[in-house]
Amino acid sequence: MSKQEPDCCEPLSEEPLAVAQAAELSVMFKALGDPVRLRLLSMIASRPDGEVCVCELTPAFELSQPTISHHLKLLRQAGLVDSERRGTWVYYRARPETIDRMAAVLSSVAGERRAVSA
Repeated sequence: MSKQEPDCCEPLSEEPLAVAQAAELSVMFKALGDPVRLRLLSMIASRPDGEVCVCELTPAFELSQPTISHHLKLLRQAGLVDSERRGTWVYYRARPETIDRMAAVLSSVAGERRAVSA
């Protein structure tokens, strides 16, 4: 596991989340609480070149383009993806630093559970 960034959270086994940290992280986790958004993030993050055009994402769902754009907007607002407009298309890429931060919190919880059950 990589070393945590200084602005990240302390492992939960050492100290509970501060109110501000919990509020910030809850926005990220809430954004992933929808199956469409979770799938969108996985499709974006799994791209070998690190980015994907919205025109490639929309056909994977039985949803309208405006609905997909709304879900992508929520992922962007939560800090999980970045976007860049190129002509008429928008390209999305995952923000690994944010995803790593969420993973660090979950890893600290999982580490606590393993330590207690051992």
